[in-house]
Amino acid sequence: MFETLTRGFTSAREKLGGVRELNDENVDQSLRDVRMSLLEADVDLAIVKDFLARVKERALGSKVETRVRDASGRRIKVTPGQHFVKCCEEELVALMGPVDPTLTHEGGVTSLMLVGLQGVGKTTVAAKLARHLQKDKKKPLLVAADVHRPAAVQQLQQLGARIDVPVHAAEPGTSAPDICREALNRVRSGGFDAVIYDTAGRLAIDAELMEELHQIRTATEPANIVLVCDALMGRDAVNVAAAFNEQLPIDSLILTKLDGDARGGAALAAKAVTGVPIKFLGTGESIDRLEPFRPEGLASRILGMGDIVGLVRDFEEVVDEKEAEEDAERLLKGQFGLDDLLKQMRTIQKMGPLREVFSKLPMFGGMADQVDEGELKSVEALIHSMTPGERLSPEIIDKSRASRIAKGSGHRSKDVFGLVERFGQMREMMSSLGSPDGLLSKMGLGGIGDGFDPAGMLAAGAGGPAVGLGRRSTERKRTQQKSKRKAARKARKKNRKR
Repeated sequence: MFETLTRGFTSAREKLGGVRELNDENVDQSLRDVRMSLLEADVDLAIVKDFLARVKERALGSKVETRVRDASGRRIKVTPGQHFVKCCEEELVALMGPVDPTLTHEGGVTSLMLVGLQGVGKTTVAAKLARHLQKDKKKPLLVAADVHRPAAVQQLQQLGARIDVPVHAAEPGTSAPDICREALNRVRSGGFDAVIYDTAGRLAIDAELMEELHQIRTATEPANIVLVCDALMGRDAVNVAAAFNEQLPIDSLILTKLDGDARGGAALAAKAVTGVPIKFLGTGESIDRLEPFRPEGLASRILGMGDIVGLVRDFEEVVDEKEAEEDAERLLKGQFGLDDLLKQMRTIQKMGPLREVFSKLPMFGGMADQVDEGELKSVEALIHSMTPGERLSPEIIDKSRASRIAKGSGHRSKDVFGLVERFGQMREMMSSLGSPDGLLSKMGLGGIGDGFDPAGMLAAGAGGPAVGLGRRSTERKRTQQKSKRKAARKARKKNRKR
């Protein structure tokens, strides 16, 4: 996600790594890389020009305090490059925000009308929104108002059954406005406090579609008209948003399939073009993969600095707090085995695709594109081939045991020893962190249960084993880069001979 944008901003930051002061020349050189990445990400040229002008004005027009105090009161040095990154971050947040994550309700009922083209994922988003409202202690009703697409009603009914949310549907031949009108009466009499209308889409905006949507709006008077856009459409997604916004009073946007888009231009440009804020992001097929849009978190991820707030929020949604505290205590005492690692890996998988989790980790965000999802399955297979005693005490694994484990998992003995070595390093590191004179004590975090946040620690530490797992893919990438450099040298030699 956002690899194209991150690459441009990272290159700009690196160019300013050795400069002592910002001036027109070095800022323009850095902004050249940013400009290219924004255009490659399908951001409109006018928006790009305006964004770059504001970043340059902010970078050169303000005094840089080279020494400031951090949150703990320590004096730290701020480089010109860091000041430039801060300017970029602030302008990215301004470009995409502000956003109010709450949904409007009238008369105690939260009503949402979903609109958009066919194939953008409205039906799946309807179920995701219902799940989101469930978490807010709401009782939602889903309305199957797409009478044109075959099996649309059945799809919504199946999704509703998975999350235990009722779906209002009507007999074939009933018009969409009538279905929504009947659903509204059911909401009023059935004790529901939220309703989501899943309307029909088209391959393109036409008069018939817009007329139907206007009739549904008149019949139901929804508090929120939400446009669902496919992020993979790039600039077309922004154009579609602008076209819908001209004919309907759109309140907010939801971008789907953002996890499959390496460019991310739609996320940057949608608010600037339409004036309508993005409220949610769809980042996976799972019904739980709908996250409130946070411009500051997304800006931080685009700049390769991660999003620890979003990461901790994701972590807290998939774990039990008491269980997490017990796991954290054993983790920091070094009292855990490979079964605990397996449990931790599964927790990470619940948080979403591994690449997305990595993109939210500070310092590791730039490594997200190097993460191989298959590595988790390989480690899981290795652990499952071990005996309970070997999982509890991996140090007992010798050549004979490693050979047996390798055969049982379809791997090599060196893969077994590699996992054991990385696990040992992780256990030693966590044990030293939790010791009385360890890093946590030096940072003033105290002992377990004394101002220590196990959820935050585990969320940040989730990258521990995963970093090791991604090592093989990193080595593979280095080998590929080495081969490319070798081929380039051969080509240059051949050209000189000519």
